[in-house]
Amino acid sequence: MDRFPDEEACRSYLAEVRWGGAFTCPCCSSNTAWKIRRGKFRCALCGRDMSVTAGTVFQHTRIPLRLWFQAIWCLVSQKHGASALGLSRVLGISRQKTGWHLLRKIRSAMVRPGRERLSGVVEVDEVFIGGVRARIGGRSSIGKTLILIAAEDKIRTFGRIRIQIIPDASFQSLSFAVEAMIDSGSTLHTDGWLGYRGIEKRGYRHVITERKPSLPGDDPTPLVHRIASLLKRWLLGTHQGGVQPARLQAYLDEFVFRFNRRTSRSRGKLFFRLIQHMTHPKVV
Repeated sequence: MDRFPDEEACRSYLAEVRWGGAFTCPCCSSNTAWKIRRGKFRCALCGRDMSVTAGTVFQHTRIPLRLWFQAIWCLVSQKHGASALGLSRVLGISRQKTGWHLLRKIRSAMVRPGRERLSGVVEVDEVFIGGVRARIGGRSSIGKTLILIAAEDKIRTFGRIRIQIIPDASFQSLSFAVEAMIDSGSTLHTDGWLGYRGIEKRGYRHVITERKPSLPGDDPTPLVHRIASLLKRWLLGTHQGGVQPARLQAYLDEFVFRFNRRTSRSRGKLFFRLIQHMTHPKVV
């Protein structure tokens, strides 16, 4: 609250994050401009007018930037995040829909454009997300969403993770998702599911660990299932399980953002990274 007391302080911070303290014209790359009005700059070389929020998540927003910054801080400063209702209560927003809009836009920027894919030894497995439905068995796939979880194995501990919704567990769907999440040449550690057979042709080394029915509790991919357990607890605890399938990928992206930065000791750095993502011109 002290760091950003008004809109001008917020705009100055966005300019510093976006341009590194120096204006850069998107047309002619000139670094010289005049400030003509609130958040507006005019390029000294080509005469183009540009706002610090143009082409970012904040473009055309009617919500004050100070409220945006407060919402981002609330989201990154809490270990388990916040729901739309909880955020609205904390910020004093009368309409829950406004809180939901803020969270939706912020989550859209949690995936950094051009982020690096996983590498090294990576555990991969599919998991169903969704609760028990009335008159449908608990293990039925009806009404549930299939996701693919990939986790870097750093000597039986966690590295980075990626999570993506997949339409089915066929080879085509699995290989497409694997190529999007994992670098070629990495070693994939999977169970004996036939959908992974032939993944070596896509440039990966493949290690299969068959499940042993004779050993109760045997788990070929323990890291993935620990991630799945944490994910389900987070969805149930923070969002009370009220996540619609159409919006699930955005929540998965938030979970990945949080998990991959779980060891960060600076909440301010997480705030800076998220603002950096939101000012990236490719984020919509």
